[in-house]
Amino acid sequence: MNALITGGTGFIGSRLALACLERGDRVRVLGLENSPAEASNRRQLERRDASVTLASVTDGDAVDRALDGIDVVFHLAAAQHEMNVPDEHFRVVNQQGTERLLEASRRGGVRRFVHGSTIGVYGSLEGTISEESPCKPDNIYGETKLEGETAVLAQDGLPVVVIRIPEVYGPGDRRLLKLFRAVDRGRFLLIGSCENAHHPIFINDLIDGLLAASCADAAVGEVLLLPGRDVVTTREMATAVAQAVGRRAPRLRLPLAPFAVMAALMEATLRPIGVQPPLHRRRLDFFRKSFQLAPEKSRRLLGFEPVVGFGEGADRTARWYREAGLM
Repeated sequence: MNALITGGTGFIGSRLALACLERGDRVRVLGLENSPAEASNRRQLERRDASVTLASVTDGDAVDRALDGIDVVFHLAAAQHEMNVPDEHFRVVNQQGTERLLEASRRGGVRRFVHGSTIGVYGSLEGTISEESPCKPDNIYGETKLEGETAVLAQDGLPVVVIRIPEVYGPGDRRLLKLFRAVDRGRFLLIGSCENAHHPIFINDLIDGLLAASCADAAVGEVLLLPGRDVVTTREMATAVAQAVGRRAPRLRLPLAPFAVMAALMEATLRPIGVQPPLHRRRLDFFRKSFQLAPEKSRRLLGFEPVVGFGEGADRTARWYREAGLM
């Protein structure tokens, strides 16, 4: 297929692009280069003959050019972790940028539009979560991603699939690198009970699910979750990472409340002047939000079965960090 991957210089997008190239697809990437990791991903993709355009999905001309001759769009670009920008930035990228891309895709005759959303649309909902669970986003990222979903599902004449993506990890990821480094150096703190549940997915499993969504007829018009193989608590995640890096499991545990107060104060003082807070409330979600995702719908419509458990995935991720000189 001829595939366009937005956000293709990021972790998920670049690994999806490499997988598509490996199987013989022609790949066009629309992405940004705001970090050394994105610059490295861009160079790797260009060495593999992907066509890379450094532009935002808010750039209408760049979007139109990128869509020329494209069969399938994987829309993974998003404003996500930025905490030194106004809320309007998230709306411009996650809602308006998605609407622009949808309209251009419809005009260009795209045959499948796979939209990467997030479990963040559920907010702080607990218990086993399915595609039918109520969406109650509790931050601007989740709110605007839900608005993007709404725009996707309202499309007429464009075959769309919405994928709500959980925590993703694996070789190439820089977000959990902080966790691995902290555990490796004996500096990781258990904050709160650490009994909250995570349902992370290994990058290779996620890519298999995204590719299945690009061709399964039964998925058109649907919202799907792609849970990983294992549900793990924060404590279990830290223990598995410790085993992967050959260290003792973290034991020092501190109460959550003081960190929550500090995070709120940092946001209130630093964000208005355009400074990224070193600690913010969304970062603390790692220690307090609890997600367990129902796999039945993606199994039924995509035949999706994740195969990599968290212990194995942590081993493979730690090995990549060491080989890349990051740890």
